Amino acid sequence: MSLQSTDPIADLLTRIRNANMVGKTEVRVPTSKLKKVVAEQLVKNNYLADVKLEDGKPRGTLVVTLAKPGQSCPINEIARISKPGRRVYVAATDIPKVKSGRGLVLISTSKGVMTGYEAFKNKLGGELLLKVY
Repeated sequence: MSLQSTDPIADLLTRIRNANMVGKTEVRVPTSKLKKVVAEQLVKNNYLADVKLEDGKPRGTLVVTLAKPGQSCPINEIARISKPGRRVYVAATDIPKVKSGRGLVLISTSKGVMTGYEAFKNKLGGELLLKVY
Protein backbone atom coordinates (compact mmCIF):
# COMPACT_ATOMS: atom_id res chain seq x y z
CA MET A 1 0.00 0.00 0.00
CA SER A 2 1.36 3.39 -1.00
CA LEU A 3 1.00 6.43 1.21
CA GLN A 4 1.85 8.86 -1.60
CA SER A 5 -0.13 12.10 -1.39
CA THR A 6 -0.90 14.36 -4.33
CA ASP A 7 -0.38 17.42 -2.10
CA PRO A 8 2.25 16.76 0.56
CA ILE A 9 1.98 20.23 2.13
CA ALA A 10 -1.78 19.84 2.61
CA ASP A 11 -1.13 16.42 4.15
CA LEU A 12 1.37 17.94 6.61
CA LEU A 13 -1.02 20.74 7.56
CA THR A 14 -3.93 18.33 8.02
CA ARG A 15 -1.87 16.10 10.29
CA ILE A 16 -0.81 19.13 12.37
CA ARG A 17 -4.40 20.43 12.53
CA ASN A 18 -5.82 17.03 13.54
CA ALA A 19 -3.16 16.41 16.20
CA ASN A 20 -3.75 19.89 17.61
CA MET A 21 -7.52 19.28 17.84
CA VAL A 22 -7.14 16.05 19.82
CA GLY A 23 -4.41 17.45 22.07
CA LYS A 24 -1.38 15.49 20.84
CA THR A 25 2.04 17.04 21.20
CA GLU A 26 3.85 15.16 18.41
CA VAL A 27 3.20 14.23 14.77
CA ARG A 28 5.17 11.87 12.55
CA VAL A 29 5.11 12.59 8.80
CA PRO A 30 6.92 11.04 5.82
CA THR A 31 9.67 13.49 4.98
CA SER A 32 10.43 15.65 1.96
CA LYS A 33 12.61 18.72 1.51
CA LEU A 34 9.63 21.07 1.17
CA LYS A 35 7.86 19.69 4.26
CA LYS A 36 11.07 20.07 6.26
CA VAL A 37 11.53 23.71 5.18
CA VAL A 38 7.88 24.57 5.91
CA ALA A 39 8.07 22.98 9.37
CA GLU A 40 11.35 24.78 10.12
CA GLN A 41 9.78 28.12 9.15
CA LEU A 42 6.87 27.42 11.51
CA VAL A 43 9.36 26.60 14.31
CA LYS A 44 11.34 29.77 13.56
CA ASN A 45 8.15 31.85 13.90
CA ASN A 46 7.09 30.11 17.16
CA TYR A 47 4.06 28.23 15.79
CA LEU A 48 5.67 24.82 16.42
CA ALA A 49 8.02 23.76 19.21
CA ASP A 50 10.53 21.58 17.32
CA VAL A 51 11.13 19.53 14.19
CA LYS A 52 13.55 16.58 13.86
CA LEU A 53 14.46 14.26 11.03
CA GLU A 54 14.68 10.51 11.69
CA ASP A 55 16.41 8.42 9.05
CA GLY A 56 14.68 5.35 7.72
CA LYS A 57 14.36 3.10 4.70
CA PRO A 58 13.16 3.87 2.07
CA ARG A 59 12.28 7.32 3.38
CA GLY A 60 12.89 9.21 6.60
CA THR A 61 10.32 10.51 9.06
CA LEU A 62 9.80 14.09 10.12
CA VAL A 63 8.95 14.33 13.82
CA VAL A 64 7.06 17.57 14.45
CA THR A 65 6.58 18.64 18.08
CA LEU A 66 3.54 20.91 18.32
CA ALA A 67 4.05 22.19 21.86
CA LYS A 68 6.35 21.69 24.78
CA PRO A 69 5.00 19.55 27.65
CA GLY A 70 2.51 21.51 29.74
CA GLN A 71 1.86 24.10 27.03
CA SER A 72 -0.77 24.36 24.34
CA CYS A 73 -0.08 24.74 20.63
CA PRO A 74 -0.30 28.40 19.52
CA ILE A 75 -1.90 27.47 16.17
CA ASN A 76 -5.57 28.46 15.99
CA GLU A 77 -5.95 28.12 12.22
CA ILE A 78 -3.68 26.70 9.55
CA ALA A 79 -4.77 26.47 5.91
CA ARG A 80 -3.32 25.77 2.48
CA ILE A 81 -3.75 28.64 0.02
CA SER A 82 -2.21 27.38 -3.22
CA LYS A 83 -3.50 23.96 -4.25
CA PRO A 84 -2.39 21.60 -7.03
CA GLY A 85 -5.48 22.48 -9.09
CA ARG A 86 -5.23 26.21 -8.51
CA ARG A 87 -1.86 27.79 -7.84
CA VAL A 88 -1.91 31.27 -6.32
CA TYR A 89 0.97 33.64 -7.14
CA VAL A 90 1.50 37.17 -5.82
CA ALA A 91 3.86 40.05 -6.47
CA ALA A 92 5.89 41.47 -3.60
CA THR A 93 3.51 44.43 -3.31
CA ASP A 94 0.39 42.21 -3.16
CA ILE A 95 1.38 39.88 -0.29
CA PRO A 96 -1.67 39.49 1.97
CA LYS A 97 -1.70 40.09 5.72
CA VAL A 98 -3.29 37.47 7.95
CA LYS A 99 -5.51 38.75 10.77
CA SER A 100 -4.15 42.32 10.44
CA GLY A 101 -0.55 41.14 10.79
CA ARG A 102 -1.03 38.79 13.77
CA GLY A 103 -0.68 35.70 11.55
CA LEU A 104 1.67 34.93 8.71
CA VAL A 105 1.79 33.53 5.21
CA LEU A 106 4.57 31.35 3.83
CA ILE A 107 5.67 32.07 0.28
CA SER A 108 7.80 29.95 -2.03
CA THR A 109 10.12 32.43 -3.75
CA SER A 110 13.14 32.11 -6.01
CA LYS A 111 15.31 32.47 -2.87
CA GLY A 112 13.48 29.71 -0.95
CA VAL A 113 10.48 29.48 1.37
CA MET A 114 10.03 32.56 3.56
CA THR A 115 7.39 34.48 5.44
CA GLY A 116 5.37 37.20 3.75
CA TYR A 117 7.18 39.88 5.73
CA GLU A 118 10.62 38.61 4.66
CA ALA A 119 9.48 38.36 1.03
CA PHE A 120 8.11 41.92 1.13
CA LYS A 121 11.35 43.18 2.68
CA ASN A 122 13.42 41.44 -0.03
CA LYS A 123 10.98 42.58 -2.77
CA LEU A 124 10.25 38.99 -3.83
CA GLY A 125 6.95 37.54 -4.99
CA GLY A 126 6.07 33.90 -5.45
CA GLU A 127 3.58 31.16 -4.73
CA LEU A 128 1.47 31.51 -1.58
CA LEU A 129 1.82 28.19 0.26
CA LEU A 130 -0.17 28.56 3.47
CA LYS A 131 -1.52 30.90 6.10
CA VAL A 132 -1.28 30.38 9.82
CA TYR A 133 -2.84 32.21 12.75
